Amino acid sequence: MAGRFVLKRSGAQFYFVLQASGNHETLITSERYVSKQGAENGIASVKTNAPHDQRYEHKVASNGTPYFVLKAANGEPIGTSEMYSSHAARDHGIEATKNNAPTATTADET
Repeated sequence: MAGRFVLKRSGAQFYFVLQASGNHETLITSERYVSKQGAENGIASVKTNAPHDQRYEHKVASNGTPYFVLKAANGEPIGTSEMYSSHAARDHGIEATKNNAPTATTADET
């Protein structure tokens, strides 16, 4: 199961989203990067770190909405999920990220 990374530009900054295979739902969105190369390095980091359970931080927003953050081995965030309707839905999003990221292709929309 392979999703796709979509590399985008916003003004002078770059970012990416990881979309699930099939429905292209957004699984995670990256931070903003000052260079395209930085965003490409972020994609590589997601591919490396996504399969590891310990890289996911289960979070709950102030309004009680669950979401997750994928972190690199150094603890830095590399992607944040959408908000989910339940903890089970969030956990499904984590599994989808683990399954889609390692073999995802990249669509460059910059």
